[in-house]
Amino acid sequence: MRVLIVEDDQISRQMMDNILEPYGECDTAADGDEAVKSFERALKSGAPYDLVLMDIMMPKMDGQEALKQIRKMEAEQGVAPADEVKVIMTTAVNDPKNVVEAFYKGGATSYIIKPIDGKKLINDIRNLGLIE
Repeated sequence: MRVLIVEDDQISRQMMDNILEPYGECDTAADGDEAVKSFERALKSGAPYDLVLMDIMMPKMDGQEALKQIRKMEAEQGVAPADEVKVIMTTAVNDPKNVVEAFYKGGATSYIIKPIDGKKLINDIRNLGLIE
């Protein structure tokens, strides 16, 4: 499994990397702009990510905008909706407006409220069919 972890907080980024590293290759990005660039490189190289774990609130470009750009890139590359990268949005607050926007406007697959519970995260990824 190839994972892109997008989180502006370095400690949170490292913690998620530690949780997911046993399950595959993890790359990290500190904001939405870096995430979009990393995603584009991976997609064009023929080795796209299987999962993007992305914070909603970040500097430069937030997770909502980054997700929209990722979905646009996939559409431009002819990626079928069933083959789109799985995206789990993370948020520090239980903010229904942002969660609804991530699902209905952005095409997120799931979301998790911070602080991240490693067992719940792994269970969610398992339910997405990315790991056994």
